[in-house]
Amino acid sequence: MAAPKRGRSASAQSKPWRSLALILIAIVALTGGMFASGHNTPRLGIDLAGGTSITLRAEAQPGEESSINKTNMDTAVDIMNRRVNGLGVSEAEVQTQGSRNIIVNIPKGTNSEEARQQVGTTAKLYFRPVLATEASTGAATTTPSPSASGSASSSPSSTASSKATASSTGSASPTATATSQGRAASDALKADSTSSASPSATASASATPSASSSAAASAAAAKLEAQYTALDCSKKSVQNTAGKNAKAEDATVACGQVSGVWYKYVLGPAAVDGTDVKKAAAVLNTTTAAGWQVTMDFTGKGGDKFAKVTGELAKNTAPQNEFGIVLDGQVVSSPSVTSSITGGSAEISGSFTQEEAQSLANMLSYGALPLTFKTDSVTTVTAALGGEQLHAGLIAGAIGLALVVIYLLIFYRGLSVIAIPSLLVSAILTYVIMALLGPGIGFALNLPAVCGAIVAIGITADSFIVFFERIRDEIREGRSLRPSVERAWPRARRTILVSDFVSFLAAAVLFIVTVGKVQGFAFTLGLTTVLDVVVVFFFTKPLMTILARRKFFADGHKWSGIDPKALGAKPPLRRTRRPAGSAAGPVDPKEA
Repeated sequence: MAAPKRGRSASAQSKPWRSLALILIAIVALTGGMFASGHNTPRLGIDLAGGTSITLRAEAQPGEESSINKTNMDTAVDIMNRRVNGLGVSEAEVQTQGSRNIIVNIPKGTNSEEARQQVGTTAKLYFRPVLATEASTGAATTTPSPSASGSASSSPSSTASSKATASSTGSASPTATATSQGRAASDALKADSTSSASPSATASASATPSASSSAAASAAAAKLEAQYTALDCSKKSVQNTAGKNAKAEDATVACGQVSGVWYKYVLGPAAVDGTDVKKAAAVLNTTTAAGWQVTMDFTGKGGDKFAKVTGELAKNTAPQNEFGIVLDGQVVSSPSVTSSITGGSAEISGSFTQEEAQSLANMLSYGALPLTFKTDSVTTVTAALGGEQLHAGLIAGAIGLALVVIYLLIFYRGLSVIAIPSLLVSAILTYVIMALLGPGIGFALNLPAVCGAIVAIGITADSFIVFFERIRDEIREGRSLRPSVERAWPRARRTILVSDFVSFLAAAVLFIVTVGKVQGFAFTLGLTTVLDVVVVFFFTKPLMTILARRKFFADGHKWSGIDPKALGAKPPLRRTRRPAGSAAGPVDPKEA
């Protein structure tokens, strides 16, 4: 028989404590990281913690399949995320799965019907005149605004600057101090209430208002002024909700972000509706230094309304020469104008990046979402039902583990002291890594993932069984335990690697081609398969090597699981000395 190869593998086997120390250090380090992160338990999915899960599938018109791309999907995710957060949900998740699916997971405590209405539908998009604006901190600031200019029009185009550019001509904030800013806002509101300074064609309800209507308008202006004064857009809780429920015909307050700073706005009644925009596109202007721009084409009525409102805005000074583009109650852009924009089209210019210009164009073109989405499924799980399912999953896992342990004790007896600790090490690594993946990549343990972990118990046990049976085969050939372990390992290792590779490949394919909760099963199965290889190589094999030196196993005790008599072993193989010059033949590498 061929002698075992000497070298790196033999040297590694002579120091199995190194491998054990390495995996124990890894466990300690990962566990320490878990406690340091403050996430001591795996993050639970909707079906275990309770909540609502909505699966949306992107659809395209015939011949427009190219519209379903990463850019549009990412824009849709961003808009949906803003809508869900507007419900006051702090831990909601919106993420893509595959090339055309979006999963929205909303924790318990949120109205599922309202959530369903918020995602996947066309948002409310309005063009509202800006009456007043200032930084939410109350500090005096200069708030440059994007410029809107006419296209295909004989009227002169606007040259005001952009909130996204440093080369702005400077659309100044209403005043130099917080106090005077508030006074300017108050004056604007009062002017709007009497319809003397409102740039919107709908700001005035009547040419000769009665005393009662005038009083009502004054009261509404006072109320709006109070809301504007109290509004703090630096708070996340109000950034998406300030102007969300405002009617189109009413003035409102809203928040908007400019270069990382949140501003609060007073906005007049909507002058142009999002449905008045026929299409919008992001274009790169190569003839001037304007860079990326957003072009808009209006419908016939929309073009007339836009020309009228821009003509009225052009008569005012900053910031009342701006119109706010308001999406779901939040100001996404507020271009300024210096003249009426006619001709049914316009351009918004500024120091936009390609992504910023494309995002704004998508919002204008589609009223928010760049794609049409169909609701594939809506699953609502109560907290009580989620707890029951988690309890049932844990019981199933415990039963599966107990059956495996009983099987090992009956058929492998003493070798169970190697298999059971290996299972525990695998379980600890799986738990800790799942807990770390929650805040790390947003992994949530759902019921299919629990099933994957239960299946993994059998996969891990199978690796031990393959190794133990190889050792028994060597003992049946008449070898003692220590050489049997070293000879059995190379063959067992190949079998284990091939088996785990097939399992991992199946998990990877399942993860790629499926959507929703099934991916949880595939992810967990793939993770535990990789951990099985780690545990077998760095814990099970070194531990077996160490215990093979102990008398209980080396002498083949009847309870060791490797009793030569019980296995029907052949007589021990012994090394024979050969005369010098005799023909070499197969010899046993070590004395039995």
